Amino acid sequence: METIASFTINHKRLMPGVYVSRKYSTGHDVVTTFDIRMTRPNFEPVMNTSEIHTMNHLGETFLRSDEEWKDKVIYFGPMSCRTGFYLILAGDYESEDIVPMLREMYKYISQYEGDVPGASAEECGNYLDMNLPMARFLADRYLEKVLIGITPDRLNYPK
Repeated sequence: METIASFTINHKRLMPGVYVSRKYSTGHDVVTTFDIRMTRPNFEPVMNTSEIHTMNHLGETFLRSDEEWKDKVIYFGPMSCRTGFYLILAGDYESEDIVPMLREMYKYISQYEGDVPGASAEECGNYLDMNLPMARFLADRYLEKVLIGITPDRLNYPK
């Protein structure tokens, strides 16, 4: 079996950032998968499921409501290692192309108040596993430390 692309990245050198994980063709269309890395793998503690779950609900709500991006979003969801999220978009994009949208999304999450969208027994299979205060904290930290003033080394995987 072939080694999947994400396993070829040296996670000892990977820093929080926004990376193109892979691009593939569905015939004549290109699909771009982004690695939205929020914590430094194998160095920082991973995120807990409750804040990831909350950020996923809020991020999906933001993306699926955004006029520019809603028809391009195929998937937004957590990495199983709990160090970030994958965002899959229809189209051929580079990391720089989505940074402004991510800034808006993480600002939305960091400032969100009220009931988390979809956080009821009727709408979610694990609605009690939510932590809005921690989701807001982590979103704000990622926005401030990574997305605002992001540098090229945080937009391209390390060699």
